[in-house]
Amino acid sequence: MAENDAGERSEQATPKRQSEARDKGQVARSRELTTALLLMTASGSLYSFSGFMGEGFANMASHAWSPTRKNLFEPSQMLSALGHLFAEVGVAMLPFFLMLFALGALSQLLIGGLSLSNKALAPQAKRMSPGKGFKRMFGMHALVELVKALAKVLVVFVVGFLVVSQVFPELLALGSGEVRTGIGRAMDLVARSFFLISLSLLVIALIDVPYQIWNHAKQLKMTKQEVKDEFKETEGKPEVKSKVRQVQRELAQQRMMEAIPDADVVVTNPEHYSVAIKYDAIHSSAPIVLAKGADVIAMQIRKVAIANDVPIMAAPPLARAIYHTTEINQEVPQGLYLAVAQVLAYIFQLNSFKAGKGERPPAPGDLPIPDDYKY
Repeated sequence: MAENDAGERSEQATPKRQSEARDKGQVARSRELTTALLLMTASGSLYSFSGFMGEGFANMASHAWSPTRKNLFEPSQMLSALGHLFAEVGVAMLPFFLMLFALGALSQLLIGGLSLSNKALAPQAKRMSPGKGFKRMFGMHALVELVKALAKVLVVFVVGFLVVSQVFPELLALGSGEVRTGIGRAMDLVARSFFLISLSLLVIALIDVPYQIWNHAKQLKMTKQEVKDEFKETEGKPEVKSKVRQVQRELAQQRMMEAIPDADVVVTNPEHYSVAIKYDAIHSSAPIVLAKGADVIAMQIRKVAIANDVPIMAAPPLARAIYHTTEINQEVPQGLYLAVAQVLAYIFQLNSFKAGKGERPPAPGDLPIPDDYKY
């Protein structure tokens, strides 16, 4: 049961999976929406520019059907006239093709957005696999595409039949009118019929768009194991992260131990806590904690202090207060200034006594520790 759950694609694609799919060119696309919009734009452009295009076609027809004597008997003039006719057609059709090109580019952005991927153009072995090809030909996707194709043919046939049946008498009547008027009217009828037929494809597109979005999300779904593996790759494996933290702690502890010889005093709670303090009146306004530790680390601090002749003073309440309230390389809290000052004064006087200057100072009694700093 657990193996089935692990292999079932039941989880939504993560942002990383979606980004990788986009890099490969795998985005939701609806060819039906693109086709419908292109045809509707073509029909709308045809209707909007029908007058301009009709005038261009009428001029072309007039020039083509009314050749001059010179054009008839001069081959070079015939080629020039033909080029002129093509130019007139091109100018007449230019707005129509520009509108199609613009919407063809924009329609790709409606679903999935812009996606430029070199990976999508690269040859892939799975695309040339007969087994994969057979599966694509007879899979669910192929069945859906077949249903859409049949639906499009049916819809276009029905709508086209109704539209042509309606405008057919008008089309027959065009032959009895003037050329320019007939061409303009024909352009109008074709554009209107074209628009109605292309509008019918929009129905198919409105059904296809939600399906493509759903199918794309389904293809990107992940198994629970894939989500876990991706999380490990992104965040780092727990054992690796633990090892990194261990190394960081060791480096920080090493730097802390290297700073102990510069301390003025190590205040201890003889068995459990040790705090190394230094006061530099020039560079800081208050004593700074160079090192602190509990249990094994506290013992190591005391050993380093002894090895470097750093004075050690047992003051359990003060050691606990500094350990719990102050981080390494931070100044001691203002509430502990007086207690720390008494300790430092005693240590400085003791150092003078050891140097043969003055009398041995008395050890300080109970240090003034505020209630807020008692632990």
